[in-house]
Amino acid sequence: MNHCGDRPKRFAIGIAPLGIISIGVVPMGVVSIGVVPMGVVSFGVVGMGVISASVVGMGVLVGGLHTMGLWSASPLGHRHQHPSAGAAQIAPAHSLAFRTKAEALLRARTIPCNGAHRMGALWMPCQVHH
Repeated sequence: MNHCGDRPKRFAIGIAPLGIISIGVVPMGVVSIGVVPMGVVSFGVVGMGVISASVVGMGVLVGGLHTMGLWSASPLGHRHQHPSAGAAQIAPAHSLAFRTKAEALLRARTIPCNGAHRMGALWMPCQVHH
């Protein structure tokens, strides 16, 4: 286990390993693989990094089930590009993102959930993002 202020190792394995290549429970490094990986390239259950591939991914370029990033791809239909990426948002036909709040509220009734919330320039059903 690394301690605050320790230098990163080239290859680290364990609980909260800090290294260039890290594998473990909360790995932090350039390439991180594990339960909650944080690094430039992250693979795992909850990946946070510039490039993340995971069940719940957060980063610049993200692929996974639940994704949040500048460019996201998710088989659950959460494909969208955030407005901060400098391009207009596009909602695919199978997406839960709508151009108007009224459309999102109608879809919320069929889920079922209450309300709607903004996702960039679009609207999504439910008061909170699931």
